[in-house]
This record gives sequence, structure tokens and C-alpha cells, in this order.
Amino acid sequence: MRNETTGGGSPGSRRRPALLWLLLPYVLFLAVLPLVNRVTPTVLGLPFLFFWMLVATLATPLSVGLARRADRKRGRV
Repeated sequence: MRNETTGGGSPGSRRRPALLWLLLPYVLFLAVLPLVNRVTPTVLGLPFLFFWMLVATLATPLSVGLARRADRKRGRV
């Protein structure tokens, strides 16, 4: 049986792909912002940029919750 503390970095450096959910707010707020910086299409009476910020703000706690849930399934608290 392999010892987790040797040959591969620190004990906490195992792969945790569920934490990729935490990149979603970054992508929605910063990376995509130059592409959605528009006023002309309106959604629900809001300029598109305001609507995009609203969606990104609501998606942030969702993505954090999904990352936490997946991390807890792996046995972490």
C-alpha cells in the first residue's frame, strides 16, 4: 500500500477536480466581460451587461455550493 505523504508532494495536494467549479465566477465576471459589454440587447428590461452581472452574481453561490458538496462527498469537511 502506498503512503500518501511520500512521493508526490504534500498530503493535501491530491487532485480535487470538483474545485474547478470555483473558476466559474472568475470566468463569468472577468474573462467573458469584454464579450458581453453591450447595451443594445435588453433582457427583462435590463441592458445586457446588467443582466449578465445579475446572472453571474446568482451563479457564484451556486458554484461554491457545488464545489463544497463535491468536496464533502470525497470525505473532506
